[in-house]
Amino acid sequence: MEHDESLPSSAEIEALARRIDRPVVLVGMMGVGKSSIGRKLSALLHMPFTDADEAIEEAAQMSISEIFAQFGEPYFRDGERRVIARLIDGPGTRRVIATGGGAFVNSETRALILERTIPVWLDSDIDVLVERVGRKDTRPLLRDGDPREILTRLKAEREPAYSQAPIHVKSSSGPQLRTVGRVLKGIAEWL
Repeated sequence: MEHDESLPSSAEIEALARRIDRPVVLVGMMGVGKSSIGRKLSALLHMPFTDADEAIEEAAQMSISEIFAQFGEPYFRDGERRVIARLIDGPGTRRVIATGGGAFVNSETRALILERTIPVWLDSDIDVLVERVGRKDTRPLLRDGDPREILTRLKAEREPAYSQAPIHVKSSSGPQLRTVGRVLKGIAEWL
């Protein structure tokens, strides 16, 4: 289901927050806005927010770029899966979690998210992604080539996995609260 709505009223958001009984997990490409949308969503729903990438870096005591460089992507994905499982099943399960772009592509991680959370696929056009990821040089998968080509390829490869999320929301270059409103409406309709 796709959504294009404005922000619900405070009363509607509070009623929705009372209906949420498990984590809301944001999945999608790097640069789509999972962390920034997740922070705004968590504030409106009065739930804690966790960026899975930050939790991974804290657990590993190194940056994601360092993990990729030293141990490789398969090692990182295994650690990512374990951290996400801990976040989903840990105390305070009513939370908003932003995952890394490749997390939902891992079949075990995807199964866990689909079974135990409210999964929301944030999606954007390539132009929006390229503009957003160009703001910082911390993305290991974009270091060895043209970001537009890499993002286009990754998006095509990952969309079959992302499309399994029951809630699909477009994140555009407009105001973030518009996207947050779409996410809230999508959750309300799905519950």
